[in-house]
Amino acid sequence: MSDYTPQSIEQKWQRRWTEQRAFEARADPDRPKYYCLVMFAYPSGHAHVGHVRNYMIGDVIARMKRMRGFNVLHPFGWDAFGLPAENAAIKNKSHPETWTRENIAHMKGQLQRLGISYAWEREFATCDPSYYKWNQWLFLQMFERDIAYRRRSTVNWCPDCSTVLANEQVVDGGCWRCGSTVEARDLEQWFLRITKYADDLLEGIEGLDEWPDKVLTMQRNWIGRSEGALVRFAVNAGTGQADPVDIEVFTTRIDTIFGATVVLLAPEHPLVDRLADEAPDGDAFRRRVQQFRAQDRTDRRTGAVEKEGFDTGRTAVNPFTGRPVPIWIANFVLVDYGTGAVMAVPAHDQRDFEFARKYDLPVQVVIQPAEGDDLATAPLDGATMEAAYVGPGTLVHSGEFTGRSTDDAATFMAGAAETLGVGQPTVQFRLKDWGVSRQRYWGTPIPIIHCEVCGLQPVPYDDLPVELPHVAEFTGRGDSPLAQIPEFVNVACPSCAGPARRETDTMDTFVDSSWYFLRFTDPTNDEAPFSVEAAERWLPVDQYIGGVEHAILHLMYARFFTK
Repeated sequence: MSDYTPQSIEQKWQRRWTEQRAFEARADPDRPKYYCLVMFAYPSGHAHVGHVRNYMIGDVIARMKRMRGFNVLHPFGWDAFGLPAENAAIKNKSHPETWTRENIAHMKGQLQRLGISYAWEREFATCDPSYYKWNQWLFLQMFERDIAYRRRSTVNWCPDCSTVLANEQVVDGGCWRCGSTVEARDLEQWFLRITKYADDLLEGIEGLDEWPDKVLTMQRNWIGRSEGALVRFAVNAGTGQADPVDIEVFTTRIDTIFGATVVLLAPEHPLVDRLADEAPDGDAFRRRVQQFRAQDRTDRRTGAVEKEGFDTGRTAVNPFTGRPVPIWIANFVLVDYGTGAVMAVPAHDQRDFEFARKYDLPVQVVIQPAEGDDLATAPLDGATMEAAYVGPGTLVHSGEFTGRSTDDAATFMAGAAETLGVGQPTVQFRLKDWGVSRQRYWGTPIPIIHCEVCGLQPVPYDDLPVELPHVAEFTGRGDSPLAQIPEFVNVACPSCAGPARRETDTMDTFVDSSWYFLRFTDPTNDEAPFSVEAAERWLPVDQYIGGVEHAILHLMYARFFTK
C-alpha cells in the first residue's frame, strides 16, 4: 500500500468533486429531499477547531443521507455584517469590507481544503448587495404593514467619542475605547413589532415536536407571557409641579397591593427627568440618576450589581389604600420590562424585602399563610420577618378583600381596579419589540428617506438596493459614518422631489440571519428573495446545527420572519 499523501490525494478528489458538481443540489422529484444546514459563519478571523467541530457534524450527516439516496441540500455562506468586524477594522486601521472579504477568502480556503461537501455554488455573504437588497425589500414590506416603525429609545452614548455604543462596548460603566463615563441618551430608533406576534410565537412552540426541550423552554421564558393588571398610582403634587401625572405599574400580584409601601422607578423612566426638573436640587438628583444609568445594563438585569436606590422626596397615592407611598428610583428596575415602574411589596417579594430592609422602608404583611403551612403557627409580622413570604394564603389588612384566598383574590381585585378607574386586567409579555437600528456603518442601510414636507418615505422598490457607500477614513468616532457622506445623505424625496435626506442607521445583523435559510433555496433569484416553488421544494430545514446560545434571539427572529 502506497503512502497516504493528503496534499496530492485530497486535491485530486476535491478537484473531481468540483468538476462533477458532486455536492450541488438539483431539483429531483424522484428522490426524497434533505436540507442539512450548519449556522453560517461569522468571518471575524480564521476557522478554528470550534468551527470545524460543527462543520464536521453537518458533513457526516449530509454524506450519510446522500449514500442513503436522499437529494441533499448542504449550503454554506457568511454572516458578514456586524460590530466585531467594524471594531476589528478600527483596531487594525483597515476598512470593514476589506477585513471581512480577506477573512472570507481565508476561511473558505480552509473549509475547501478540509473537503467538506458544501454546495458552494449557493454561497453568499450578507454584505453582498444582492443579498441585503432583500433585507431592504422585507423591511419595506413591514413598513407598509406598520410592523416596522420609529420611536424614541434609550441608547448608550460616549460623550468623548460622540458615538453610540452597543451594550457589550460598555465596560464597568465606561466606553471600551476611551474609558469615559457612558451616558444614556434618547434617540429615534427603528423597531419591528414582534410583540404583535407574541401569542402566535408562543402557540407555535407546541408544534415544534422535534426541537430540543431546552430550546423550547428558553423561548417560552423569553416570550414570558404574564397575566396581571395595570394599576395607576397618582403622583402627589409637588412645589412647582406641572400637569398631574400617574405612574402606571404592571403587577401579577395585585392581591398584594395593600402591602405596596413604595413605588420604584427605573432610572430611565420618562418621569425621572421631570422629577429632576421639579426637585429642590436638580443637579444632585441628576448626578445620582446618571450613576445608575451608567451601570452595565446586563448586570442590572441579572442582579450582578448591588441593589441601590434613593428617595425622590415625592409621593404617589396607593389607589386601593388611598395612602401616600414614597417614590424611589432603583437601579434594579428596568425601563424595558413591564412599564419601567414597580409597586414594591416588601413582605411578599424577596427582592423588594431586601431593598426595604437596606433602606429601612415599611414592610406591611397582607397575606398570612394558609392553615397547615409551616409558617402558619404564628402570624407573620413585618417587623420581625427574616424573608418575604411569597406563598399562598389568606388576605389580611386588605380592606373589603380581607379574608379572601389568594387563589381568586387577584381576579376580583383586578376587576375592582377597573371599576374604580385606576387600572384593568391585562396580559403582558417579557418579549419587547425588536430594536433594529444601529448607529454603525457595517450593516444594511435602512431604506427610508426623511422629507420635511412628506415625512417618512420608503425608498422605491426599483431603487433597491440602497448600497453601502465606501468610507475612505474609518475611525468609529462621531455619528454614524453614513451621516458624514453628503452624497449618500442628500437625496430628492420620492414623493415631492424636494430636498430630503436618507436614513443613516443600519440594520441589526440579526435581520441578516433571520431568513438566510430561505435564500439558500434560491440564491440567484433577482426578482424576489426566493421563489415559493424553491422554498416548498426544500423546506423545512431537516437538520440545523449550531450553538444553543442562538436558541433565543436568532431562532426567535427566524420564526418571527416566517409569520
